[in-house]
Amino acid sequence: MTDRVPVRHSLVTRLLVTSVLIALVAIAATAWLAATTTARQISHEQGGAAADQRVVYEALIGYAATHHDWAGAATLVRSRAAEIGRRITLSTDDHQIILDSQAGPALQNTRPSAVVDPLDIDLGLTGGTEHIDERAIGPYIVPTEDRFVMNETAKAALNCFRKVGYRGVIDVAPTGRPSVVPTTLSSKDGRTALGPSLEGCTADLDSMVSPAEKKALQTLTGLTAGCLDLGVRAAQLRITPTFKAYLGKWPVVRTRHENTKVVPPSELQPAGPAGVVQGCIEAGRRTQLRPYVAPRALLFVTAPGSDRTTLSLSGAGIGRIVAVAGAVLLATIAVTVLVGRRLVRPLRTLADAAALHVPAEVSARDEIGRLARALNDSTQRREQADEQRRTMVNDVAHELRTPLGNIRTWLEAAQDNLAPTDAQLLALLHEEALQLQHVIDDLGDLAAADAGTLRITVEPVALHNLLTQVADSQQGSAYAAGVRLTADIEGDPVVLADQARLRQVIGNLVTNAIRHTPPGGSVTIGATGSTITVQDTGSGIAEADLPKVFDRFWRADESRSRSTGGSGLGLAIARQLTEAHGGTIEAQSKPGHGTVFTIRLPGQTPPRS
Repeated sequence: MTDRVPVRHSLVTRLLVTSVLIALVAIAATAWLAATTTARQISHEQGGAAADQRVVYEALIGYAATHHDWAGAATLVRSRAAEIGRRITLSTDDHQIILDSQAGPALQNTRPSAVVDPLDIDLGLTGGTEHIDERAIGPYIVPTEDRFVMNETAKAALNCFRKVGYRGVIDVAPTGRPSVVPTTLSSKDGRTALGPSLEGCTADLDSMVSPAEKKALQTLTGLTAGCLDLGVRAAQLRITPTFKAYLGKWPVVRTRHENTKVVPPSELQPAGPAGVVQGCIEAGRRTQLRPYVAPRALLFVTAPGSDRTTLSLSGAGIGRIVAVAGAVLLATIAVTVLVGRRLVRPLRTLADAAALHVPAEVSARDEIGRLARALNDSTQRREQADEQRRTMVNDVAHELRTPLGNIRTWLEAAQDNLAPTDAQLLALLHEEALQLQHVIDDLGDLAAADAGTLRITVEPVALHNLLTQVADSQQGSAYAAGVRLTADIEGDPVVLADQARLRQVIGNLVTNAIRHTPPGGSVTIGATGSTITVQDTGSGIAEADLPKVFDRFWRADESRSRSTGGSGLGLAIARQLTEAHGGTIEAQSKPGHGTVFTIRLPGQTPPRS
């Protein structure tokens, strides 16, 4: 099974990533174009509308803060609508029309531009910090006669500021109450720091309360105390005219007819957490001021004759869309062409290499690289096969030429009466014919092994008997060569094998060992379990030649003289037959110390007892 290409190097992955990148670029460019075009168009179309809504909202908030209903706001609504060229509509929360600058479609499904409520200011529109409009004064109006005393006290506070090194201005609230605002910056972050000296300057002014304010503050104190749930300490709650809450007995009523010692707020106890207290005070003020302001209303600022603002693309916007779309198209085409050429280039290289029958360069690790390696391997195997075929044809021709030449020579000599046709001639011709038959049989066995048609009949085989038979059959050849042949078998091992083929393998090994062992040497056939060895004391094989010993027609003798042996196919057949049994065969040798051939067969059967 061939190795799979890693996903990260796969051609499919590269194509997918390229497609996704192109799609992402196109989508991003389209989204950017849509967003910028829409933003510009909205900014162009609604920028003025937002400013108009802010102006209308502030005007209506001012009216609502100073009137208890919307009865007199019709003139204001119509005039503002005429100024901005839009329809202005006020309705209740359930979309009942209060005021409408002109007739138009119903606004049931339209989102309001804002909610007009002076007791709950939309800080996003006004940019302020107070949720309750300062113009919603309700009962907190300072009478004219008390304003004179407060103004004089404010002037005194301003002089006090100057004495301690600060500057300030007098600011008069819509209620008529004056206050001193310092203008000298005394902190690094630009904020005005009110130290003890400044609190002392404003203490008289902060503690002055008109009778009207006193009554309103008492009502607010009751509402705030209920919200804070102070229990028995509710009687100690005090709220200043600046809507700050404290606990303690201190005078909060001071008019031009009174002269009471003032306790600075810094010496008093806060009524609770600042956020909670201010929330309760604001809730009490809303309850207290609600009867004095106009009811809450929904504000709609729409295009005349429509319930919504319509957007339309300008010529410049359409031009930008066309330009960006064209740029994205050109970029997509360019990237596709570049990627396509990059992917096709290796295929063209492979085609050229295949046409020229040369190896292709392999640099990629994707499917194309895998294909290139496969083609290179195929080319290499084809060249090796062609080389082996040519070598085998030459070797077969060489092996057949010698015995055929000998036979022809002796026959021609007999025809010319140059050699007697006696028993010796027949013996020579018979020997050459046997050699031819041996080569043909060996080639047949190898061809069958290559084609996968070599038949192996496996059965239990007693190695002791088989190896003894091989040794007995080879004793004549060993005696003639002056070599001692012995068998050394441990126990009575049994293996699963084809008896005839296994005997052929061992016979080839023994024949080869006798052939390469000088007179006086020895050849030993051994067996241990399913391992069979054939060891000789011959000349040995060089280490560089060991990988070649099982090649067809290979001989250590480069002269290829038949005086040293047979066809050169014996060891090749031994390897094929061993592998057909599912076993392995290997050779170990050292020049001058002999050679050992080892056969290992699988499926050993336990020895018979």
